Amino acid sequence: MKAQRIIQILLLFVVCSTEAVLAQDKQNMFNPINTAATFMSIAPDARGGGMGDIGAATEADIYSQYWNPAKYPFNIARAGVGVSYTPWLRKLVNDINLANVTGFYRIGDYSAVHASLRYFSLGEVFIEGMDDMTIKPYEMAIDAGYSRMLSETFSMAVNLRFILSDIKYDYTAESSAAKAFAADIALYRLGYFMAGNRECSLGWGINISNIGSKLSYGGSDQSEFLPTNLRIGLNLTIPFNEYNKFSFGVDLNKLLVPTPPKQEEGESTEDFMKRVNDEGYYGISSIAGIFKSFGDAPGGFKEEMEEIQYSLGCEYTYNDRFMLRAGYHHEAENKGNRKYFTVGAGFHMSVFTVDASYVFSTAQSNPLDQTMRFSLGFDLDGMRDLFGKMKRRR
Repeated sequence: MKAQRIIQILLLFVVCSTEAVLAQDKQNMFNPINTAATFMSIAPDARGGGMGDIGAATEADIYSQYWNPAKYPFNIARAGVGVSYTPWLRKLVNDINLANVTGFYRIGDYSAVHASLRYFSLGEVFIEGMDDMTIKPYEMAIDAGYSRMLSETFSMAVNLRFILSDIKYDYTAESSAAKAFAADIALYRLGYFMAGNRECSLGWGINISNIGSKLSYGGSDQSEFLPTNLRIGLNLTIPFNEYNKFSFGVDLNKLLVPTPPKQEEGESTEDFMKRVNDEGYYGISSIAGIFKSFGDAPGGFKEEMEEIQYSLGCEYTYNDRFMLRAGYHHEAENKGNRKYFTVGAGFHMSVFTVDASYVFSTAQSNPLDQTMRFSLGFDLDGMRDLFGKMKRRR
């Protein structure tokens, strides 16, 4: 494999999120928002992944660290640890995967601490040249946070995150991995109301994630934006009887990153990159980019609205033991065209929970098609009780 493969890997998510756009009119309107550390936008768990990638306002679980950490104080369990694994882009390659470990601990009845480790492996890359070598590019993120209930129905949270991206433009002595620091700010409200003789719950959540510095790779003069994201969600849970309940949710997502200039028809890539630099796109600070992202699309208000992704999901639960899930995720065609249905299932015991999900792409030639996720969660309270019973039996 040639050295140019490194750049191809760096741009892999641009490829994976787009359908082949062959018509000239579609080429002219195609203008996605590109960021560094795109692995931070991959749903890590099978529960949210099975519901169309939603989680801002769904019921609290172990993986709330990614979707909305403000949900943790509402968790029934005192503490938990979750492990998830996602083989990624299996239609293109067979050695890219995302692994995630998440844990939380509730302090008293009103607050919680939580942390996660995410590791994204891009497999092995062989570089031909004067010094043939095999490298293993990767990206990772470590974060920790604190959440607290401000009332019986409302909570807030903050996460701090360190990001390391060992995907380099070249592997010379001057080249080095990129590092960045970021933070999340989240809100969550969960209320109850009566619908006939049923006590239903309605929750909403907001999570602004990856607010922080930009990534700058050694050997490159350009600093890349993190995938700063605004997620807003709403979730309704309706119990039909003692054993059956349904949940319906919707999430809206918008990248808080400036829209890049669009390459004009007939403009060479070299001239386009020179124009981008001359216009100062890469010189925009991350904070200024957040405010700029709400009104800078070349296509005006219509294109700004197309930058909003939406997800719809539902979950059926029987006896708090068995779960079936389904969902749909939509992204505008000229912003990436990630359109897919998802299905999933879960099994919950007092000690552990097992979840799996599967993606059905509705866009042709989409490498995300047939993506599977697997999650395994452990309730530490349940494990303690189990070990306690085993000791008493002895």
